[in-house]
Amino acid sequence: MIGLSPLLERDSTVPLYKQLYVYIRHQIESGKRQRNEKLPSIRELSTFLLLSKNTIELAYQQLIAEGYVQSRPRSGLFVLALEPVMEMVPMVCKKDSQGGPGQQERPPLIADFQYGDVELERFPLAIWRKCLMDAFRFESRQVLGYGHIQGQKELRAQIARYLQASRGVECSPDRIFLASGTQQAISLLCQLLPQIRVVGMEEPGYDGVRTVLANHRLTIVPIPVEADGLSVEALRRSRADAVYVTPAHQFPLGGVLPVGKRRELLQWAEETGGLVIEDDYDSEFRYQGQPIPALKAMDALDRTIYLGTFSKSFMPAMRLSYMVLPERLAGDFRARLESYSQSVSPLLQQALFLFMKDGHYERHVRKTRKSYQARHRTLLHAIHREMGERVGVIGQKSGLHMLLDVYGRESTELVNRALEHGIRVYAPSRHWMNPEDCPDSYVMLGFGGLEEERISASIGRLKQAWFDDRT
Repeated sequence: MIGLSPLLERDSTVPLYKQLYVYIRHQIESGKRQRNEKLPSIRELSTFLLLSKNTIELAYQQLIAEGYVQSRPRSGLFVLALEPVMEMVPMVCKKDSQGGPGQQERPPLIADFQYGDVELERFPLAIWRKCLMDAFRFESRQVLGYGHIQGQKELRAQIARYLQASRGVECSPDRIFLASGTQQAISLLCQLLPQIRVVGMEEPGYDGVRTVLANHRLTIVPIPVEADGLSVEALRRSRADAVYVTPAHQFPLGGVLPVGKRRELLQWAEETGGLVIEDDYDSEFRYQGQPIPALKAMDALDRTIYLGTFSKSFMPAMRLSYMVLPERLAGDFRARLESYSQSVSPLLQQALFLFMKDGHYERHVRKTRKSYQARHRTLLHAIHREMGERVGVIGQKSGLHMLLDVYGRESTELVNRALEHGIRVYAPSRHWMNPEDCPDSYVMLGFGGLEEERISASIGRLKQAWFDDRT
């Protein structure tokens, strides 16, 4: 028995896979689908709902990625247990005409500008599925065991070739170490490089990395980000022995560190014996000007640790990042890593190796770059059309997010008013070490997971929420 009867709006601008995903997610969150309950197979649900198998698979993949269901080999998809959460409290609105308190439910969420969402509609599922199946044909110990502590050598060789071609970084596979995400990579650096004790951190900067550093009891020194990037003078005064930077696309302000400051940063490393930790998290997506080579590519003295990830360019569910260590650190790091197990599935590593070897990854990056560029252009045009001089755009040259400065307004009010109109936007204050230092008028818009039509319509709603409906 199928037991799933969603009311799907086939003429809606919301993709069918998203409608199905939201329906099943709600069933799980509301308790209508119990822990360990099996979901219908892709074929069964495709036949029952008269939808393509690709649509069903996209919905299921999103549920897997967010931890609502689990795929069990040769058994199917099963609902996972959820932690209890507080129910949403209805919004309290202004008093009604009789003078008593009135209440209204928030409207359905129409668009979520969450940073980190990526495009799934054009994901090459059929090719990726074939790579996964082909991975099973390799020697069982290679793909079903624990795997090499650094990661599969053939995959590391593919990554090395890709870095040389796309970012100008030349390195051997022996200097590449795989990890299950950037935060785990940072955690390993904290544990296995004892010389890192005081870390300079861009201010503002990625709070996910800051949290890991704090949890390892490292001293964090905020280094101000100026109009042209990280203040190297402030770094010199900090006495830091390492600095974490995002030079290709500063997070969250979006600036690109100019070549002059890159040289100053490398000079600081040479003079102090410090390390530069370069997080190149979304360098594939640059929309204006020529790409600047990675900081690592300029580092003749080899004092830079390079971090890369497949979460933005491929899919977050892969949970695969990598580090390129300086030659002088790689040997000791490898020795200390011997007692650890590789956290990335060898099966997924083998599948990704096949995907990259046959050229699918670079083709996928080219296609998604064009798609994100179109979404980026649509977002900018809609902002200028609907809001004009009432807002400023920050960090618009690259990446999958930008900041809006809504002049004279306060982010809490802006976030709440947007929700009243079915749009979710975010205050970026958590990326400041002291959140009160974040300008009150800033909001963050991540656009990677939204189609162009939805972006354009949503900005129209934000204009109504922020300007037309003010009382």
